[in-house]
This record gives sequence, C-alpha cells and structure tokens, in this order.
Amino acid sequence: MIDGAVVPALAETLRAAFGAELALMVGDDRRAERGVFEVHYLFEQPRENWFLHVTAAVPASDPTIVSLATFHYPASRFEREIQDLFGIRADGHPDPRPLVRHGFWPEDYYPLRKDAGPREFHDDGQPFPFQEVGGEGVYEIPVGPVHAGVIEPGHFRFSVVGETIIDMKSRFYFTHKGTEKLFEGRAPADGVELAERISGDTTVGHALAYCQALEALAGVEAPPRARYLRTVLLELERLYNHVADFGMIANDTGFAVAHSHCFRIRERLLRLNKAVTGNRLLRNGVVPGGVRADLPAGVDLAAEVEAAIRDFDEIVAISLDNTLLRDRLEQTGTLTTRTARDHGARGFVARASGIETDARRDHPFAAYAELPVKVVVFESGDVKARTLVRVEEARESARLIRRAVERMPAGPLTVPLGPLPADQAAFGLTEGWRGMIIHWVMVDGGGKLRRVKVLDPSFLNWRPLSYALLKNIVPDFPLCNKSFNQSYSGNDL
Repeated sequence: MIDGAVVPALAETLRAAFGAELALMVGDDRRAERGVFEVHYLFEQPRENWFLHVTAAVPASDPTIVSLATFHYPASRFEREIQDLFGIRADGHPDPRPLVRHGFWPEDYYPLRKDAGPREFHDDGQPFPFQEVGGEGVYEIPVGPVHAGVIEPGHFRFSVVGETIIDMKSRFYFTHKGTEKLFEGRAPADGVELAERISGDTTVGHALAYCQALEALAGVEAPPRARYLRTVLLELERLYNHVADFGMIANDTGFAVAHSHCFRIRERLLRLNKAVTGNRLLRNGVVPGGVRADLPAGVDLAAEVEAAIRDFDEIVAISLDNTLLRDRLEQTGTLTTRTARDHGARGFVARASGIETDARRDHPFAAYAELPVKVVVFESGDVKARTLVRVEEARESARLIRRAVERMPAGPLTVPLGPLPADQAAFGLTEGWRGMIIHWVMVDGGGKLRRVKVLDPSFLNWRPLSYALLKNIVPDFPLCNKSFNQSYSGNDL
C-alpha cells in the first residue's frame, strides 16, 4: 500500500528508468472492511517481461486521486471510468466529462460500489456534452447510435468541411451491462461462462485471461498438454476472425465477391471449431487449471487449417491484385506511430502503425515460450497495413497450430486450483486477436469473487480511430472503422 500522492512520481520514474508504462487501473470499494476505497495500478515493462502492481488507499470521506491523464493518455480513460463507477475523482484531470455514465443516471449512483443496490431510472433524453467544432463551412453529421446492420450501438459525430472530416467524437456505453458487477459473488469456476461472453468473438481470449488470473492467484500452472491446447484454441479464434475481417474490409470497397468467399472460409473454420470444442465460437474449451477436452480423434486439425489458409491465400491474391481495391486501402485512415503510442494502442492496430508489441512474445503464456511467435509489423498505419497484418497473422496462426499439434506433450488436461487466498490480487493476460486482454481478480474470505476488472483492447483502441479519420472523407468512415473493428461489447462492460 502506498500514498496515492506519490503515484505520479512513481510513474515518471518507471518510464524514465525502465521504459515501463501504466497498463491498467482498477478501482475497488473496501469501505466495509478497511474504511477506504482502493485504486490499483499495474505497470508493464514488455521487453524485460515484468509488471509492478501497487495499491493506493483513497479516503472514503474524500475519494480523490491525483490524475495521471496529462502524463499518459490511457490513464485518463481509466480515471474517467473509475469516477463514473465508483465516484472516485481524479484531481487535475483535463476532461472530467463522464465516460460510462449517461446524463439520466442519478447523481449519487455509482454501480460498482458495494452498497449500490438495484435502481430504476429512465432515459430523459439529456444530450451528451460533445465538444462542438465551429467555423465557416463546418457542419456536423451524426451517425448512430442505432446503425443499419446487426451491430451494437455507438454514436459517432463528424465535423466536416465539404466531405472532409476535421474532427470525430465517439460515444459508447449505450449497452453498459454491468459485466464486472455480475462477476461479484460468483464461484470462481462459474466466472468462466461470463468471461466467454464479454465479447462474443473473443471467447478464448477472455476466458483464458480469466483462468490464468485464477491460476496465478492459486499459485498453480496448467499442465503442459493443456497449455499447448490453449495455444491451439487461441490461434483458431485469431484465424477465423482475421479471415472474416479481410472479407468485410474488401466488401467495404465494393468487392463483394471476396467478402462472400471469406465468409465461406470462415464457415469452414467455425465448423472446425465445433469439431474441436463442441461450439462454433470455441466456448467451453478453457477451464480453470487447463482445458475441458482433448483434440477429437479422427480430425487432422493442422491439415484442415492449412487447407483453409490455402483457400484464403487465393482470395487475398485476387483481391490485392485489384487496383480499385488497393487504391481504397492505401493512405486511407492513417494512424501514425506517435499517435498510436501516445494512446496506448494494442494489437494489430498498433502493429500496423509500426509498434512491435505482442503479449505472446513479450509476456509468454500458454505454450508460447516453447512456440516462438513471429510478430508482424507494418509501418504505414493505413487501412492497407491493418489488412496485411491480419493476413500475415492468419498465416502465422496456421503455422503455430501445426507446430503445437506436432510437439504436443502427453499428460493430464487439468490441475486443481485448491483454495484461493482472500483479499489478494492477481491478473492474467492474453494476446487476443484484437490485442492484449487483462483480467484482474480478487476473492473474498468465502472464496467467492469480490472484484474482477476486465480490460479489452477496444477500451484503448476506439479513441485512436478518431485520429485516423482526420483528413479522410466521410464515405471512407465504414472502411476505416472496419479496419479497426473494435468491440462495442468489450468496451461497454
């Protein structure tokens, strides 16, 4: 436990001396046991593979912390979230507007406080205080929150001159589900089902991060065979999503044939997922301490994956040979390396902008220490770069699956966790297909979950989209947005 006033100096020292940055902030209500709130800070040093976890007590009578927002942009997002959900104010924050809460929430309602019982309230139509952009010839185009397709709600407000975008502000949390509150009071094993549904296309990524957090808390490691199987499941998830995304990006250029073929290949991969786990989205595959089942007999998994990749490669070659498609991708939606780094971008968004980051290499988990990963990086930061990162990562997933199957050791599939220590924090991380996922957990004296904090990469990647859109035209928004393809559900916890 440290004095919260020293956190800014600590953050500066960690950056200057070690190159470490803030990876996560977690609020917690400990008033019943300790008479205070707590804010936990997790700092990450990727190249040397270490983390530093510190906790600051926050007086219940004056729940205030010193803001890190002007020092590190991701901190501003964490601080606004903590303010909305716990009522802990960040002193010195340059933008104290709500992030999660909407205007019709009662002023005294902080849903992650332990005494926040059920409340009934209704939307009274209060507008969100967007920052307006004015000037001669400037006008606004509102898009959403209800969209034309089967898509979750998000509001995008464009300020444009002619068709050129000069500013874009986004607003989410229209479906804030109270996910972290739903974890509270569950048996740890029962939390897996909820973790799998945080973002439907990231079943394995979230379930694995959650299970690894429980295992870290218990001080155990999954058996070697289970770790290899977890690697296979995570790469299967990465593969079907990247294939589908390539098709949808091609579709937004008007090349519908590529979209149809990519979804044909995606269907093939989803059927393979069902053969492996019994579920098309790979649910029920990962459990605390290991995996639920072995690879099915009679399925040549690596050969099936490689056949799908050969099919995919043919579609990629045809698509990228099309000059009309290439012209739409190149120099569209450019996110510079500096902007991506300043915003703490994760995953393929960061790697397409020249940032060499990948938790599979930087913080090896599952079997990635024994199965080294080729980290794919492009420099241009445009839609084309984000598309090519997906293509190369899909190929790398096929290679990793083949190697994992060939090298898979024999042995048990699970290990018991045993009793979990109360009031101790632990975390687990994975490199999901969108980027690094973190689950932070703590249990109470009865062995039930008392606090679970979830970080999906979309929480950090949504904001850089606004910068990538600058100087583009409005009709390119769907293409840019799809090239980021962030999760509404993973953000709107």
